[in-house]
Amino acid sequence: MQPPATIADLPTRVRLFPLGGAVLMPRAVMPLNIFEPRYLAMVRDAMASDLMVGILQPRGDWEEDKPDLFSVGGVGRISQYSESGDGRFLIAITGLARFRMVQELSVTTPYRQAEVDYAPYAADWSPAIPLAPVARASVEATLKAYLEAQGLSADWDAVKSADDESLVNTLSVVCPFVPAERQALLEATTLPERASTLTTLMAFSQGSDSDNTLQ
Repeated sequence: MQPPATIADLPTRVRLFPLGGAVLMPRAVMPLNIFEPRYLAMVRDAMASDLMVGILQPRGDWEEDKPDLFSVGGVGRISQYSESGDGRFLIAITGLARFRMVQELSVTTPYRQAEVDYAPYAADWSPAIPLAPVARASVEATLKAYLEAQGLSADWDAVKSADDESLVNTLSVVCPFVPAERQALLEATTLPERASTLTTLMAFSQGSDSDNTLQ
């Protein structure tokens, strides 16, 4: 199946995959290990139709059977798919656009579905607004101080060579922010706004001791 040509081609009815501590940014790639029966069914249905899945963060305990969800998420297309030998699906989802959930639908599928609206994030379909040089320098300087304070390290050649969107979105995903902070990054309307939010969070975040290397 061909990918959507315009944002108008995206489905307004979306399969929902609640995922704690994770956000799907436009043009970002999210690898997933699918093993729960309801989400195995979701992937099967997506593979048999439009390949689309919506990622939303739960507001509270994401391990609940049906947690409350944030209203803004990201829709993506399954771009890689394989089956493991023990019944799991190994997939990758490429982000296409953010959406606002209009209403959750009453469905018979084991997974949740919702009607969504892409209009607030129509600009996602176009290339991101680049950062001003001073904003890019601020991200890199704040990242350096953040890593040093937390005893973390980074591949600085990769940081320097990354385009603005890839750098900001990758840091938004891999830095150990709490769900509400990650949601604020997702909902930032433009890339410069996300970069500003990111530098603020890095400046004040206490970070995490769970990993000593930031790739």
